[in-house]
Amino acid sequence: MLVFSRASPHTTPTRRRFLHLPGLTGPSLAWFSPSWMQRVSSSSRVGQQAAPAKITVDVDARVSTIDRKIYGHFTEHFGRCIYGGIFEEGSSLSDEQGYRKDVLDVARQLRVPVLRWPGGNFAASYHWSDGIGPKDQRPRKFDPAWFAEESNHFGTDEYIAYCRKLGAEPYVCVNMGTGTIEEAAAWVEYCNGTTNTQYANLRRKYGNPEPYNVKYWGLGNEVWGDFNAGRKGAGEYARQALELAKMMKWVDPSIKLIACGSYAASDLDWDRQVLETLYDVADYISMHVYVGGDDYYGLLGSARLFEERIRALDGVIGAVLGKNRTPRFVFGFPPRKDRIQIAVDEWNIWYRVRNGRDRNVTSKQEERYNLRDALWTASILNLFQRSSSTVTMANLNQLVNVLAPIITSKEGLFLQSIYFPFRLYVEHCGNIALDTRTISPTFTTNSQAAVTYNARTMAENIVLPYLDAQATVDDDARFVSLAVVNRHRDQNIRTTIQVQGSPALGREGMVFEINGTSPEAENSFNGPENVTIKNRKESIFGKSFQYEFPAHSVSLLKMQLSSG
Repeated sequence: MLVFSRASPHTTPTRRRFLHLPGLTGPSLAWFSPSWMQRVSSSSRVGQQAAPAKITVDVDARVSTIDRKIYGHFTEHFGRCIYGGIFEEGSSLSDEQGYRKDVLDVARQLRVPVLRWPGGNFAASYHWSDGIGPKDQRPRKFDPAWFAEESNHFGTDEYIAYCRKLGAEPYVCVNMGTGTIEEAAAWVEYCNGTTNTQYANLRRKYGNPEPYNVKYWGLGNEVWGDFNAGRKGAGEYARQALELAKMMKWVDPSIKLIACGSYAASDLDWDRQVLETLYDVADYISMHVYVGGDDYYGLLGSARLFEERIRALDGVIGAVLGKNRTPRFVFGFPPRKDRIQIAVDEWNIWYRVRNGRDRNVTSKQEERYNLRDALWTASILNLFQRSSSTVTMANLNQLVNVLAPIITSKEGLFLQSIYFPFRLYVEHCGNIALDTRTISPTFTTNSQAAVTYNARTMAENIVLPYLDAQATVDDDARFVSLAVVNRHRDQNIRTTIQVQGSPALGREGMVFEINGTSPEAENSFNGPENVTIKNRKESIFGKSFQYEFPAHSVSLLKMQLSSG
């Protein structure tokens, strides 16, 4: 089958939600536009000869500006993400402050734009004042989120220092489980305060005279979850979040606030209630998505369900903001001016722990990712670029060891397959999404989603293109980057590529490719380069040219633009 698709802007899956996508039947015939998800019943065998494919890019059709925060990451006090991951005091691999130098080196190559902390579920019982001051005076506490001991040696000052080393914007999630409104406001003062007052002076006392200027603050994490301390319903959460927002913004009116979104596409009423209350206070609403499953095409097909989640939440934002409302200047700080955006501040593939809680959960979170997982990751980054008018922040869960692109041991580290799409995109994609149209052979997948403990069908017979393509251009129009995921397990797909608009495309450019011997290829300490990025120069480009995208690959064609 051929799929005709056009990349265009989009006008409680959580760590307890996984998308299971077991079934597949393969190439069939249908007309497809990503503005609607079409379900079709026709299908034929996987492996039949692929039909011709075509990708058309219009350099003059600029869809939206891509916020670099979509390439963000997340660190939580969970397993070996912090301790034994980015921070390991006394290690020969660490600097004198305790930061792992080898981890910092490879993390810097990801050009992390924003780093979320401290959680996650951990945030619901974390009291920030435990993590400041002399380390030998910080209390060692029990962490009820992950049944662990918390030394509090990595606190606010250490986190900010790490963000500075990375060049990342801090994004702090406050405690809306066991914390108080006053505690949240005090945290803002500690980080951003310039006055001669208690918490700003406390920061100065501990050796940091200048404010940290933390811009992004999350109003709790997955507050709807029974697994979290201080669970709340939508109305209760929204009312308390408003009071937190007022107190926090009275301390620093310039901060940006992220409201806690719902757990599933079926619970959009949570999002509506939250936004009805926080409509002129919140700058973002969060969304969490985790997927899992052993079926090759099923997992890759979950990108469509991810897209549906974004579209549904964007619709709620539009409906709430479409009502005539009076900005509440009475609060004493300027109401939000820009449209509320989506922050996908937790997302990843999560296979092992699907339901409930486990006191041995830590060892089960150090996922091993293969090439197939890298293909899915690249498809989601393409989705974020296409959705860049509404998705302006995203944070992969997590940066090191736990569901992570970086895995450490006492002796070193290796990079997992999902590291490389991030490395490729942050280095070589432009910051403006272009209109990208694709004609491609397709596959059909039957998809089911397990939401918390209850499985139910989300979609049947979704038709998806084997080729997932998205083009970008940089501000100065020096190059066009075309990122293409060939999701076909076995076949290369020869494709005609047309680049329209002005300036014209030169012949010179680079090809970058992520691939391996099979979709199951993965990296390890013994085989750290089974999946990696390879590159080469090419002189094949022009207004119209052909390129053969290898099976199970991510390719990025970086093509120079010229004036003639």
